[in-house]
This record gives sequence, C-alpha cells and structure tokens, in this order.
Amino acid sequence: MDRGVSEVEPRRFRGLSARGAFIAVVAPAAAGVASIPLARNGPAAAIALFLLAIVIAAVAGGLWAGLLAAVLSSIALPFLYGAPRFRLRFDGTEEILTGLVFLTVALVVGILVGGAAEERARAGRREREARLLGHLSSRFVSGDVPDRVLDDFVRVLLEPFGLVSAEVLVEVDGTQMNARAEQPGLTPGGPDTVVPLVVGPVSFGTLRVERPAGRRPLGPHEQLLLEAASKQAAAALDRARLDARARLAQLDAETNQLRAAMFSSVTHDFRTPLASIKAGVTSLLDRSVEHEPDQERELLTTILEETDRLNRLVGNILDLARIRAGALIPTRHEAGLDEIAEVVVARLAPRLDDVAVVLDIDEIVPSVAVDEMQLDQVMTNLLENAARHSPVGGEVHLSIAAAKDRVEVRVCDSGPGVPDEERERIFEAFYRGESIPDSPGTGLGLAIANAIVTAHGGRIWVEETPGGGATFAFEIPVHVLQPPEREASA
Repeated sequence: MDRGVSEVEPRRFRGLSARGAFIAVVAPAAAGVASIPLARNGPAAAIALFLLAIVIAAVAGGLWAGLLAAVLSSIALPFLYGAPRFRLRFDGTEEILTGLVFLTVALVVGILVGGAAEERARAGRREREARLLGHLSSRFVSGDVPDRVLDDFVRVLLEPFGLVSAEVLVEVDGTQMNARAEQPGLTPGGPDTVVPLVVGPVSFGTLRVERPAGRRPLGPHEQLLLEAASKQAAAALDRARLDARARLAQLDAETNQLRAAMFSSVTHDFRTPLASIKAGVTSLLDRSVEHEPDQERELLTTILEETDRLNRLVGNILDLARIRAGALIPTRHEAGLDEIAEVVVARLAPRLDDVAVVLDIDEIVPSVAVDEMQLDQVMTNLLENAARHSPVGGEVHLSIAAAKDRVEVRVCDSGPGVPDEERERIFEAFYRGESIPDSPGTGLGLAIANAIVTAHGGRIWVEETPGGGATFAFEIPVHVLQPPEREASA
C-alpha cells in the first residue's frame, strides 16, 4: 500500500544541528552576562533570564538545543550565585534542592517549548508537502494534455526541493514525452537522484533531479516525498494511456457501427428502386403480354422515377464521402436565398404533387455569400424531407426572412413531428428516427444539409410546428465579399 502524505516523515524529533548547538551555548551565556549586574537583587532575575534563554534556544534550535540550554543554565546559575562567587558549589540541602528544582523546571520548559517548536516545524513541512502533492494531483486530473502536465510537474519540483534541474524521460505506448525545467541562478554539478515512474508492472520512464554544487543529497524524508510525487505522475500517465486506448476502442466501435448501418441502409435503399426498375423492364420485355399505351407510359415513368431515386442516392453517398474527407469547401458568390428557393420549388414541382407548397418570402432579402449549388441542395433535401413526411393533400411552408445580420430559412411540414429526444441525433448520417421505424429516405439528406450549413458559418435546427408537424430552420450569416484584388492580396 502506498504511504500517504502523513506517513512520508517518520514521527521523531530532529537531532541537534550545529546551529542549534551554537544557540544553546550562546543563549545561556548571554543570560549569565546580563544577570551579573542584577546579582545584588538575588537570583530571581537571573532565573527568569535563564528560562528566557532556554525558551529562545528551544524555539530557534529545536528540542535538543532547548535541553542543552537547560543543562548549561542549571550549571551557570549556582556558578554565579554560589558562595563564594563564580565557583560551582552547593552548600546545604536547600541549595541542592533549589538547583534540582531549577534543573527540572528548565528541562520541562525545554522539552515543552522545543517539542512545540518541532511540531510546528513539522506541521509547516506537512502543509507545504500537502500543497505540493495537492497541486500536482489537481494538475494530473485536470484532463490537460500530458506534455503540458509534465512540463508543469518538473517546474513545480524545483523550489520545494532546492533543485538546479528536474527532468522526466517518459515513453507511453511508443510516444516520447520528455520535459525539463531549470532554476536560474544556481550552479549545477551537485548530487543527483533518479526515481522511476512505475505503476504496477508498467514502467513509463524516470525522473532525474539535480541539486546545486556543494549541497547535500536529498535526505530520506525528501526522497520519500519525491517518490510520492513520482507515483502521482506515473498514475496520471497510466490514466492517460488507458483513456487513449478507451477512446480508440470507442472510435473503432463507432466506426464499425457506422459501417454496419451504412451497409444495411445502402443495400436496402439500392434494392428497392432496382426491384421496381427490374419489374418494369421485365414487364415491357415480356412479349406474351400486350400493354396499353397508358400502361407502358406508367411503367416507363416508374422506371424513370426510380432511376432518379438511385441517382440521388449515389449523389448523397458521394457528398457524404466528400464531407468525411474534408473536401466540402464552399465556392462563395453573392446570391439571394429567395431566388435559390424559387428555382428549387420549380424544379421539384413534379415530386411535390401530393402536397401544396406555400412560399412566404420577405420583400427585401439581403444577398449572402454562399455556394449556390450547395444551398440549392440544402433546400432540396429539406423540401423533399417535408414532402415525404406530410400526408397527401398537406401543406409545406417555405419562408425566408432577414434577421439582423443573417438570413433565416424555415421549412414547415404537416407530418408527425420530431420528438425532443431525437432532435439532436436527426442530423447524424443514416439516422432515420426511432419514432417512425419505416421512415422513407436514406438518412443522409439532413446530415448533408447540416454539413453544408455549418461550412457556411451558419447553423441548422429542428423545432415543433404550431398545430402539428416539424419545422426545419437554418440561418446563413450575411457576408460581404471583398473585391478580387483585395481578396488575392489578403
């Protein structure tokens, strides 16, 4: 089990350092010198000064400095106030008892104050360590790219550990992700420490840190803290590795699902018109059957309509392929969406015989910079979609209006509408809607319309039609094309 932050440092008091020993000697000496002028007033003032010296030594130098100061003060006090003066001598039980009491009090004060100082120092170190590990943890779970996280990781280690440089050499699934940070103003060449970045059996690389020249190596406590930070880094790398694999697996699953849906949809949509064409041609070629002129015309009309349907299906698939390949780049020209709409309605008149198309166009519609062929396709797809889902004799409303810095087009049908939960997915390729299982169409028209509108900087959405049905709306921002020479120079 990994050790937590509270277990990184063993619960013990630090030893007596050279600085602590110096303070433990100087503080009682200063108290003794200060108490000489007060000798005529008795030992009370000297006792207070020595106790103050013990407190100062314990606070500044730690527990062992406080204890050493207590012992030295206990020796100095009878030396200063013994009889005769400046001789270490105890005359009588009372003086011995007084000396023992003072030594006991001095030791207790040294232990309490020194222990409190040690505990405060340890609490400060733990707080700094907790902040360091907490900062690293928040960075590691931030979801940022691993390269930037590793750069921040090595940079954060420099100051707390007093490092000249910190460097990670990492490889994740064959990808090198190295990071290095240096602290200016320090001389390199000091002791270095190498810590592996390991999670279970998986090794990602190493962390190498270097201290300045002339400095001591990292102590056991600092080594444990560095290992704790390295374990967090390794865990973050492992999580990033697993997330990448999970995303790849999800992408593969979605790709396979899309391929299966595309294969099923395309084969079904190809077979339906092919069956009608084959039946019509077979009937016309059958010499044993005599056809009336009206019957022949009806069969030929069916063949023509199904051929057009096949042509539209192939065109949609090619358009989808261009969209997936990133080749859907509009060739913009100034045009009026009202004019495009009128051309589309006139061309689709034979296919819209079963519904009544109502045009509602504002008197003034500003021109927009669009690819006319692509916007023609958007309106064609929306009108055909509205006609398919409207009952025979129903109405399809096509309205175009200017709104601030954009032009809005709305196509309303009188069909069953689109449920709220399907309004986002309905623009996905091959999605036909779960509320209408036998919905006609390939599921490509709305996806292509969405891609075209998005490529023009607009947006498309679906909403409920008052009185029943669905309204498909899209808006195109009004762009003013630059003159050719300015456009070329830009």
